[in-house]
Amino acid sequence: MTNSEIFELLDRFERSSVLTMKVCIGGDTLELSRAGTAVAPAAAASAALAAVAAPAFVAAPAPAAEEHLVIRAPLVGTFYAAAAPDQPSLVKAGDQVHKGQTVCLIEAMKMMSEVTAPCNCVIEEVLAKNGELLAFDAPVFRYREA
Repeated sequence: MTNSEIFELLDRFERSSVLTMKVCIGGDTLELSRAGTAVAPAAAASAALAAVAAPAFVAAPAPAAEEHLVIRAPLVGTFYAAAAPDQPSLVKAGDQVHKGQTVCLIEAMKMMSEVTAPCNCVIEEVLAKNGELLAFDAPVFRYREA
């Protein structure tokens, strides 16, 4: 899949009302999802490009029955635990967070996207390392509802 083909697919996805799209061409797969909210065009573009161009990222494991819930990466990008290198982590293991609270940032194409808590919960474990490249749907935090 060429970059121009990817950008054409992204443009069509952006202009449509479709919430998810998966395209498989040869050995390449492009999967886009709005998850009920609009995805920033630059973030979607970087996710698509990274999925095709960057083979060295943390792969999402096969779904398994888990006793704890997991916050997953909504896009491909670099995980940051803090808003700036000189600031403390937004959350750490044992922290209680509220629904909608920012728990980390994911950078894609120089654009930062906030990842928020899906509910009031307690962060059990941080599964990603600061600066690590994450795949789409990769586990980032393990939590339990509070």
